[in-house]
Amino acid sequence: MAKYLLLKHYRGAPAAVNDVPMDRWTPEELAAHVQYMRDFADRLVESGEYVDSRALSPEGTFVRYDGEGRPPVTDGPFAETKDLIAGWMLIDVESYDRALDLAAELSAAPGAGGEPVREWLEVRPLLSDAPADAE
Repeated sequence: MAKYLLLKHYRGAPAAVNDVPMDRWTPEELAAHVQYMRDFADRLVESGEYVDSRALSPEGTFVRYDGEGRPPVTDGPFAETKDLIAGWMLIDVESYDRALDLAAELSAAPGAGGEPVREWLEVRPLLSDAPADAE
């Protein structure tokens, strides 16, 4: 089994086919989208392929260690993950091809007008643990 992160984007990926921003969806359209995501996750729980998922707020801040004292904090001017990553799902599947199939299915979540969003999802493999030294 291999773990993959399916990343949903606010922007930064190619435009979705049904490219109406979520803040312009009706409450019913938003509810249908969220229900699709829940049903998708439930099926992956049943198959043993679901690990976790979360939606992310667009709010966020960059922080770094800069020696003693208060760390520097910035809100730009570079592209930030809060502008890009809307949410993620972590899956544990038998193959890369299965991860691609699931990402494609997740991309079909309904959006404006009840039509599939057909958004681009980023599929990222998790790195495995470093091998232990064999002495």
